[in-house]
Amino acid sequence: MSTPDAITKAFSKWRIYASLLLGLGISGWLFYRSMSQVEFEEVKHGSGTHSWVDTNKNGQVDWNMTAEFHPQKKGNYRQQNAWQVIRDIEWSSHTFFWIFMALLAMIGRDLAYMWRIRILTRNELSWRRSFSVIMLWEFASALAPGVLSGATVAMFILNREKIALGRSTAIVIITAFFDNLFYVLLIPLVFLVVSSDDLFPSTIESSGAVITLFWTGFSVFAVLCLVLYLSLFQFPFLLRGMLGTVTSLPFLRRWKPNALQVGNDVAQTAITLKTESFSFWVKTFVATCSSWISRYLVINCILQAFISLGLLQHVQVLAKQLVLWMFLRISPTPGGSGAAEWAFSELLSDLTSSAVLLAGMAVLWRLISYFPYLLIGSIILPRWLKRK
Repeated sequence: MSTPDAITKAFSKWRIYASLLLGLGISGWLFYRSMSQVEFEEVKHGSGTHSWVDTNKNGQVDWNMTAEFHPQKKGNYRQQNAWQVIRDIEWSSHTFFWIFMALLAMIGRDLAYMWRIRILTRNELSWRRSFSVIMLWEFASALAPGVLSGATVAMFILNREKIALGRSTAIVIITAFFDNLFYVLLIPLVFLVVSSDDLFPSTIESSGAVITLFWTGFSVFAVLCLVLYLSLFQFPFLLRGMLGTVTSLPFLRRWKPNALQVGNDVAQTAITLKTESFSFWVKTFVATCSSWISRYLVINCILQAFISLGLLQHVQVLAKQLVLWMFLRISPTPGGSGAAEWAFSELLSDLTSSAVLLAGMAVLWRLISYFPYLLIGSIILPRWLKRK
């Protein structure tokens, strides 16, 4: 069972400051690296300062390999730095419009999450309380390593909102089930319309290892989705038995009583869930799909602000984000810091030859989709703790 200090410990000041410093540090380092970077661009009419030589014999221009460019008067290539790239960007109404659309997509994502939590609590939570729950849930996810997420803390948040712990646990498990279900169902559909070469660019170093890691992660999520389905809809006491078996190990035995209690609570809640109508589950799944699609559209909007993409390219970007999300889920750093920016630049490198521009867009993406939750959560948390 939870204790009054559970959430306070989870949101301790050192965790908040450490995550803020780590996130800001990584973003600052990426910004500094991108601004210090020098690369080449192609120019016309021999107005450049360098010529290209295919030193590695791969038949393509490797823009970040300085060894492939040799000084030559009236060449077809020239050096440029980050400031020149920024200067050449057309900061028009088009750019600001799509950045604004990215912000709206993030708001849409949170509204869908709020709608889903209201459905699962049978509207016991008002829209205002749902906002607090979702913001604190996202705040916990931003503070926790990507591989852990904020699910555990979410149980305590719901419990403090006067939702019984067993039911809170079941609600969090249901959200995990539907999140994984969306992913597991979407991947096969994506591979029907997008080739593997488009999803995993050959420019990524050790692309074979990346592909292996992706399919390993997908298999884990598929198995997890199956276990959650069986526990919630077919065999209510399955999770209790699995938790009891795992916590029978000597180094986990101290948590066995709590694990069994959670298993019992989930089993009882799962039994009551069988009485829910078909429309209840349809609305839950629609809310889940809406939240994830909105999350993915943030990157599409940011790219459209700086790069003109066609419909097919937008579909490919949406598909690539399934791979990007995998890196976020397995990252050991809070909120996937570092791994997210790296994966963004690597997976989307075929959309532009400017590594500087990609790095800048990656930082902008994190400023829109990650840091606001740290700020909003820091504001909401003290008042929420005082009230609860």
